[in-house]
Amino acid sequence: MQTYTLDINCDLGESYGTYRTMMKSDEAILPLITSANIACGFHAGDPATMRLTVEHAMMHQVAIGAHPGLPDLQGFGRRIMEITPREAYDMVVYQIGALEAFVRASGGQLHHVKPHGALYNMAAADIKLAQAIAEAVYQVEPELYLYGLAGSELMMAAKRTGVRGVSEVFADRTYCSDGRLTPRSHHGALIEQPEAALAQVLRMVKEGKVIAVDGTEVPIRADTVCIHGDGEHALTFAQTIREILEAAGVDVTAYQAT
Repeated sequence: MQTYTLDINCDLGESYGTYRTMMKSDEAILPLITSANIACGFHAGDPATMRLTVEHAMMHQVAIGAHPGLPDLQGFGRRIMEITPREAYDMVVYQIGALEAFVRASGGQLHHVKPHGALYNMAAADIKLAQAIAEAVYQVEPELYLYGLAGSELMMAAKRTGVRGVSEVFADRTYCSDGRLTPRSHHGALIEQPEAALAQVLRMVKEGKVIAVDGTEVPIRADTVCIHGDGEHALTFAQTIREILEAAGVDVTAYQAT
């Protein structure tokens, strides 16, 4: 009998300064996920938030990842910036190092790196940026996992570099026929019905395919699924998706290479 495994990851630690409203939702969602991507101070987060989020993740035995973004607090790292591959390399190394220090000080071990927002999307399509990010991860610690969009340039760069790539899929986003996410600016980019999102995840995990917006079947690898922790119904959705996956015989656990 075939067995299926899936990691559930979520972006956390995105409070900053006196803006602390995210901390309560972070604490509530941690028991439901298996990997946490913690902001490193560029797009969100600050030293105190990083420390607290690391401590909470360790209490719940959740795998900890660095979540480096563009230096854009005002835009939450979601605005495209023109950066060189060298700049991408430097900012990723810097942010991994910052979070790793808090993890080590708390007696833990860093598990993975997942770029945030615009940096994630840029690296999914730009071969030079993707290569720079993969090399940054490898040269900091070759044993780290690199999370990225399934089938993207970042995953191909990880393979070339020797980094252990982890293919990420999304429950609440639709896909184009080329395997890329439908741009948020396009109609139908978001899946608003929880039942449809859950069905999409199960299909990706068990069948290795996703139905694109034009109706075509697209092959896809699903190692980890992203849950957005800042959504209106994020907590309920995280609880439901975990229950549905486990009921369907999927082993929900932090990603480990086999």
